Amino acid sequence: MINILLSGNKKVFDGALTELISITNKTKEPINCYIFTMDLTRVKPEFVPIEDKQIEFLNEVVKTKNPENQVQKVDVTKIYEKEFGKCKNENAYCTPYTLLRLLADLVPNMPDKLLYLDIDMMANKDIGELYNTDITDYEYAAVQEKYGHYFIRWDYINAGMLLFNMKKMKETGLLEKARKKIKTKKMLFADQDAIFWSTTKKLILPRIYNEQHRFNDPNTVICHFCKRLLVTPYPRVKNYKQWHIENVHKDLKCFAYDDDLNEYLKWKEKFEKQMEVKI
Repeated sequence: MINILLSGNKKVFDGALTELISITNKTKEPINCYIFTMDLTRVKPEFVPIEDKQIEFLNEVVKTKNPENQVQKVDVTKIYEKEFGKCKNENAYCTPYTLLRLLADLVPNMPDKLLYLDIDMMANKDIGELYNTDITDYEYAAVQEKYGHYFIRWDYINAGMLLFNMKKMKETGLLEKARKKIKTKKMLFADQDAIFWSTTKKLILPRIYNEQHRFNDPNTVICHFCKRLLVTPYPRVKNYKQWHIENVHKDLKCFAYDDDLNEYLKWKEKFEKQMEVKI
């Protein structure tokens, strides 16, 4: 069983659907996916938890690939409010939902090994080869950040993919230390910085496990549709996600995930029709 952790609110449904389709289409082992979510409407009205009907539909989709696959909703609102409510980094560069991975050691019955993935990722190959990496002596495994390893430090990591050794992290107190930083110090890349600067020992993996730039590389295992900094013809940022299919084709010139994305469109249409019937 491959244990996966995603996080977000109602709006991550398209990301979760595309990502899980790509994973379950290519991965032999069954997957058990936890989705951490919370109600944070006190910050923004749209910060509502992922809905039960969305979770039910995700379960329907993944079980068509393997009946052992499952998706579980984990509401961590109370834990978040206790740990991070109104903290210095609640309005960081991304939404507060990026902080939820830092609560993994406080959620009961989480597995000893856990693959955290951002919602804007797609699997190009079987993720079993990543999940089965031996991290016995490490707190986690990660890939260098495409810009940060030049401008911050050579081993600065991108936190979009983190293979957690929960047992080791509890021993070293990594997440506890990271939470303390989040609560006491304003940081540019809040969750990512907190994890990096709290690390005792990590394993740096090849970029094929979190490819942040080459969208058509056949060697890629996990592709990350993260923000891109472009300098020509003028400096700007592009932030196209995998479900922005037209932009993925036109601007990123990426066609590697078309089978998965075409399937996503069919499932999305089915979901929307179900919602119309219920209304």
